[in-house]
Amino acid sequence: MSDKKIDLLEQHGSVLGHPSSLFVLFFTEMWERFSYYGMRALLVIFLTGAITGDNPGWGWDRAAALSLLGTYALMVYLTPIAGGWLADNKIGYRNAVGIGALLMTLGHASMAVETPMFLYIGIAFLIVGNGFFKPNMTSIISKLYEDYPEKKDGAYTIFYMGVNAGAFLGIMLCGYLGEKVSWSFGFGLAGIFMFLGMLQFWYAQELFGDIGAKPDGAKNKVVEVPEGDKLNPFTMADKVMIAAFAILSLVWILNDPLSTIGGYELIPGGAHGSAANWVILAALLLLFAVLASRFTRYAPLVRDRLIAVAIFAFFTVFFWAAFEQAAGTMPIFAKDYTQRALTGGTASFFKIVDLLVTVIPLAIITWVLVRLFSQTWKKISLSNSILAFSFVIVWGIVIYKIFNEFSNTGTEVPATWFGILNSLYIIMFAPLFSKWWESKYNPSAAFKYGFGLILLGIGFGFLVFGSLSIAQGAKIAEVSMMWLVWAYLFHTLGELCLSPVGLSYLSKLVPGRMIAFMFGIWYLAIAIGNKLAHTVGGMIDQITAQYSLSTFFLIFTAVPIAAGLLVMALNPLLKRLMHGIR
Repeated sequence: MSDKKIDLLEQHGSVLGHPSSLFVLFFTEMWERFSYYGMRALLVIFLTGAITGDNPGWGWDRAAALSLLGTYALMVYLTPIAGGWLADNKIGYRNAVGIGALLMTLGHASMAVETPMFLYIGIAFLIVGNGFFKPNMTSIISKLYEDYPEKKDGAYTIFYMGVNAGAFLGIMLCGYLGEKVSWSFGFGLAGIFMFLGMLQFWYAQELFGDIGAKPDGAKNKVVEVPEGDKLNPFTMADKVMIAAFAILSLVWILNDPLSTIGGYELIPGGAHGSAANWVILAALLLLFAVLASRFTRYAPLVRDRLIAVAIFAFFTVFFWAAFEQAAGTMPIFAKDYTQRALTGGTASFFKIVDLLVTVIPLAIITWVLVRLFSQTWKKISLSNSILAFSFVIVWGIVIYKIFNEFSNTGTEVPATWFGILNSLYIIMFAPLFSKWWESKYNPSAAFKYGFGLILLGIGFGFLVFGSLSIAQGAKIAEVSMMWLVWAYLFHTLGELCLSPVGLSYLSKLVPGRMIAFMFGIWYLAIAIGNKLAHTVGGMIDQITAQYSLSTFFLIFTAVPIAAGLLVMALNPLLKRLMHGIR
């Protein structure tokens, strides 16, 4: 056992068999995900909400709201590429996390002002802050476990639970305050916990020692190249194509919200005109040219594995283009088309279910908190005091919410409530999928992808059937909320098949010296999927008026199922390209 391992586990104490510093990261990530998902759950509902009433929205049309959401969702997957590079080479992981948390705090605070100017300023802060924060939390964990990789899988599992705990609490509490009390309170609560999470992390620095500190600048490392392989430096042609791709993509990205929301056209014809389509087509052709140029210059084994990664990235686009309807059109379906007003025994049953799914996970997280305090209170007392204060606020809001709900005879389920189902299902089913992957029945990568896409499509199939009774062009209706409950279940099962394994296969297939470049390509695929999700989602009114809402959701049923069947059919090819990697 190394000195570093002894120092982390014995001097700083262990929680659930892991260094206590892991749980500082757990709670920091939890508050960041709380703020991210809490804000995201409110954004479209707030923007499209009626401009009258006790808690008025802004009355935007759905296309404009989804255009803004799509651009935001795309950018939060691109800025980590730059943020990761800066942390690696200039400022260190911990400084990057602190800067990112501060910028996101300012972003949430700006959005709470509820004016268009501060909305855009806030979203800009969130995008840049996310770029600093997102890639570097996982990098700190990687450094933390360098000396004992046998514990790394367990560490990432615990960390992933923090992600889902934050999403669960953020959607529930920010959504409740935003819808039931004031939108400013919902957006503001996200900012408060981002700020407290930043302070909690910053005042726990003593636990980390040199892990994640600013790099010393000694970067003259010799890159080891396995026998039979060769280095493939970027040529001038590569760099020119990458620059042209970046410029064309940025113009196309900004043109959508500027033209859809503000009427300012960077590209003639607006966001969906033929000129905009040619611009993005040219950008994608440049990207494919760069990949083809680079892949063909590698040794055959490396080339084949990179092609396999590119194929998986291609299907990842289809997955996220459908799955991310959870941030756009599914909240719209919950708000405008779902019967959420409950009375009598149905209301009482929902209140009990809501009580259990709120209190039990929060009690478990609080127990983990107490375990952390028992090991680290004297060492990082200020950080722990801030963390304890955060949980006092959370429990206070939960008690307020429960008291209000049970004091009324009926209840109206918040439209944001359905968003918690994804995190809840992940917590319930992730251990089962983990056991499946470890068993002799572990399917190939292609079949995992295929199952994920098909399950996702089946989830939308429930919304297709649920929407059959809704008249063509209708803007409001009241169908059973069970259609959304079943849809989120199958979407989550699909996510567990595909999302966690994608990055795992990337790390197995890509040589270490190229991991940063291919992670960039992977994040680009997710970014494209997010933007495509809300570009198509923005057409919900047009498709509903011309055909039906059921037809709209049929798109997201048919396309993922077809993609899932196709990737399964490619299994023999992918197995050859992966050269023995499972």
